[in-house]
Amino acid sequence: MQGILQHPSGLVKEVKVGFSWTTFFFGFFPAFFRGDFKWGLIQLVLALVVGTATVGFGTGLVSLVFSFIYNKIYINELIEKGYRPIDTSFQQALKQRGIHTRLLSETSARQEAAF
Repeated sequence: MQGILQHPSGLVKEVKVGFSWTTFFFGFFPAFFRGDFKWGLIQLVLALVVGTATVGFGTGLVSLVFSFIYNKIYINELIEKGYRPIDTSFQQALKQRGIHTRLLSETSARQEAAF
């Protein structure tokens, strides 16, 4: 599933929820291409450490683990930076997957109070 998050400044990001095939195949590179240098660097360091300890075989393991969690991490960080889903169906899908339900609920309450 994919959806769109929008920042109050007008910036828009299209995000995918669930397994990250790009992280699975390309490791830490998708994080860098998205501008998520913190998690890209974390993945790179882990791949180097685990890869060194396992003579290179562990780098695939790091990519596999992050494939399951990276999209959720990325969406959570965007929401913390002020991005919000542009439609309620995507917001509900995020809540069902446990993605920052507290922040999304606070935003919904503020929006309803404004009306």
